[in-house]
Amino acid sequence: MAIYAIGDLQGCYEPFQRLLDEIRFDPANDTLWLTGDLVNRGPKSLKTLRLVKSLGDSVISVLGNHDLHLLALSQDAVPFTTRFESLAKTLNAPDIGELVDWLRNRPLAHYSEEMDTLLVHAGTHPTWNASKTLKRAAEVEEVLRGPKFATLLGKMYGNRPTRWSGGLKGYGRLRFIINCLTRMRMMTPDMRLNMRATGAPWRAGSKRIAWFNFEEPAWGKTRIVFGHWSQLGLIVLPGLISLDTGCVWGRQLTAVRLDKRVNRIFQVPGQS
Repeated sequence: MAIYAIGDLQGCYEPFQRLLDEIRFDPANDTLWLTGDLVNRGPKSLKTLRLVKSLGDSVISVLGNHDLHLLALSQDAVPFTTRFESLAKTLNAPDIGELVDWLRNRPLAHYSEEMDTLLVHAGTHPTWNASKTLKRAAEVEEVLRGPKFATLLGKMYGNRPTRWSGGLKGYGRLRFIINCLTRMRMMTPDMRLNMRATGAPWRAGSKRIAWFNFEEPAWGKTRIVFGHWSQLGLIVLPGLISLDTGCVWGRQLTAVRLDKRVNRIFQVPGQS
């Protein structure tokens, strides 16, 4: 049995198929960890989403911000604009109801105690260990899977609050958790989310810090696997694996085997 983590797919169906062939993925024995953003921007979001769903329990996929966009559009919680054109076919699919039900039941974070490894789309807060990250994620998951999920999808947009506090309540609290787990890249030195910073961290200057670069983060030696940050690219370190290697921009789609002492890397060309 092998466990592979794969970066953001974003509707890149053919590269995903090629990568599954490259790693010789066997859904009867192997497991895929997907960093989220299954859809949007790429040409075949619907086929990609259907393929991932068809793999059943052999796939663990966390929700990314583009997945949440699809859910929001499906509930008319956000207006359809040109930036979502690649999702039009998905939204009009005859099985959109089944796909939405499946997608909104995906987690925002996943943790393996055996590997001491946490999977998220964008990152986690420097004051949250793996257990707290799962608890915060569960707060959002409970609403997404309940009768008020459409309301949450309409209220999740926005960049405030920017600072975490255990005293945050209501949709502001849920919005912060969503932003932290699915949108975050940079923070200020006092740990405020900075959503305007999207470039590479080495160009950020002294007033912005990558979420994973704070000293003595609460997650300690837990390995964190994430995507979302294509300008960051591939990073494979003992405690940190960054997997968004810009497949949708024509770069690569990347998989890393997680269950071996040495993380073997697999790559195929991205979307042409």
